[in-house]
Amino acid sequence: MKNVQKGFTLIELMIVVAIIAILAAIAIPQYQNYIIRTQVSEGMNLADGAKTAVAEYYNNKGGWPSTNASAGLAAGTGSISGKYVTGVTTTGGKITAVFGNESNTKISSDVLVLSAYDKGGSIAWSCKNGTTISPAFLPTSCR
Repeated sequence: MKNVQKGFTLIELMIVVAIIAILAAIAIPQYQNYIIRTQVSEGMNLADGAKTAVAEYYNNKGGWPSTNASAGLAAGTGSISGKYVTGVTTTGGKITAVFGNESNTKISSDVLVLSAYDKGGSIAWSCKNGTTISPAFLPTSCR
């Protein structure tokens, strides 16, 4: 009787390894971009509290606050910070979030700037002017 061996050949195993390598080469950069976008969203979330304070200041006083303290926020550069954001500051209708701490090196020391402007009785926000973060990492509302 003939002894029949069952299993995969070396070529079949090498093809499987190559396919896995190709999938990993595609997936890892996409995952890193996803991680960076979530880090940028932390900056947007921290700036949301400042947006409310700036809007209230503008509605009450008719102008933009010059500092965090005048807007009613915690004073000091690093007083509003997070895991990826070193500080959020408010000056003249602009909210600036500086990335650092544990942020990805692609956005470390980059800046997200939200600029307020009066839109006929309501305040609108733009994050295009002054922002140094690559558009690929910004939320769709900022692109």
